[in-house]
Amino acid sequence: MKLKRLTRSTPVRILEVAIVYVMISTAGFVPIRVMRGISIALGDALFFVSSRRRNIALDNLTKAFISEKNEKEIRRIARESCRQFIFTFLEVMKFRHHFNDPDRRNSFRQKTKNISDLFKNLREIHDSSGGCIIVTPHIGNWEMLPHIASNAGIPVAVVARPLDNKYLERLIYADRTSSGQGLIHKNNALSALRKTLRSGISVGMLPDQSTAKGLEIDFFGRPATTTPVPALLSINCKKPIVVVACCRKNILEQYDGFVSAPIWPGNKNKKEEIFRITTEMNRQMEKIIRKYPEQYLWMHNRWKTYKGQKAIFSERK
Repeated sequence: MKLKRLTRSTPVRILEVAIVYVMISTAGFVPIRVMRGISIALGDALFFVSSRRRNIALDNLTKAFISEKNEKEIRRIARESCRQFIFTFLEVMKFRHHFNDPDRRNSFRQKTKNISDLFKNLREIHDSSGGCIIVTPHIGNWEMLPHIASNAGIPVAVVARPLDNKYLERLIYADRTSSGQGLIHKNNALSALRKTLRSGISVGMLPDQSTAKGLEIDFFGRPATTTPVPALLSINCKKPIVVVACCRKNILEQYDGFVSAPIWPGNKNKKEEIFRITTEMNRQMEKIIRKYPEQYLWMHNRWKTYKGQKAIFSERK
């Protein structure tokens, strides 16, 4: 007998929204250094309590830096990664007030000025190509990038996973739409992504997580299933891929930005081009992660294998 999936009632969904709303409202008044302290406490709790996530992070780091870092250093990076993961969402809650308030938006521009200046290069790529595919790994504060792009005058639509709670989805994504960004739901997004790119709007994606229907391509020296969607879009729409990131410097509220050279589709056969483009995309993301390993999401099982499923094609013959 198949059990029906339990669904949350409307009052429970509204309560969830109320809790998140209070958290967001409170975050606007909490000093960033206090938030950093909270993220340390919650991140350490996550590291020590969730043995599964801790072990995934330690295993990923050990294999990624097998001959570069010792066990003590690996453990330090994994623990700090948990802290940074918590801090990302606390930081977004705080800066949400900057996104929505015109007076505070100038303050946000000043805090991210060096990245905004760097994004002038991205604006030139966007303008010359009539839209591009902007990708970033889960590192630093990836949620700030669409806002920085918007401040740089780059129209962008980001791929987002629909939430089970529609009320919560409206609250969380409201700041994005209010700043002129578009949203594309992750489910069956390929057609919408093509249409968006062909209309001259850039698209934003996070393509660094494992997927059952992916290409088997090296990432930190190990084959990892990687989505072919950015490469397919690049080839079909004749648009470049640009790898970007927003990482924190040691000083709070200062950031380091990255914008790669554009990865253009070539004239080889489609299969070879998909592999070449995706390999270069992974290489550029890896370069950023190596510079700031503590800020990457190592808790995700990036090198997950899927029973009974094969990659579309692989570098390894």
